[in-house]
Amino acid sequence: MSTNSPNYFSALHGHQYMNLVTFRKSGVGVKTPVWFALNGNRLVMYTLGTSGKVKRLRNNPRVQVGPSDARGEPLGTAVEARAHFLQGKEVKTAEKLLGKKYGLLYTLLNLRRKLSGAKIARVFIEITPGNQAIGNRLTD
Repeated sequence: MSTNSPNYFSALHGHQYMNLVTFRKSGVGVKTPVWFALNGNRLVMYTLGTSGKVKRLRNNPRVQVGPSDARGEPLGTAVEARAHFLQGKEVKTAEKLLGKKYGLLYTLLNLRRKLSGAKIARVFIEITPGNQAIGNRLTD
């Protein structure tokens, strides 16, 4: 399937979790089940800024994504993709997409986070099809 195809991430339709595989400097992949939302031919997700996947993505934006259960057991085929960190208005859009998909649970988790005074920032990430270079889109 072409990376320009609007169905590049079609294996993820109807799933609540995806395996995000990020790569260590050694090339070894590390899979993590994460929440995601589809936005056309792109995916958005978030994680804590101190997570290992953020460190790995700063070193290498290459990822593989595929449907999984909450424990990370694959439920379909993974595809190659690229990740970059979102900023500004892009973060607001990602928050709306995730809120729409996960509804009350997403809202309650955000409320709990605010009430707890959490100090660790969340990082929002966009994932795009294929393994082509993204240029300077990978930013903090």
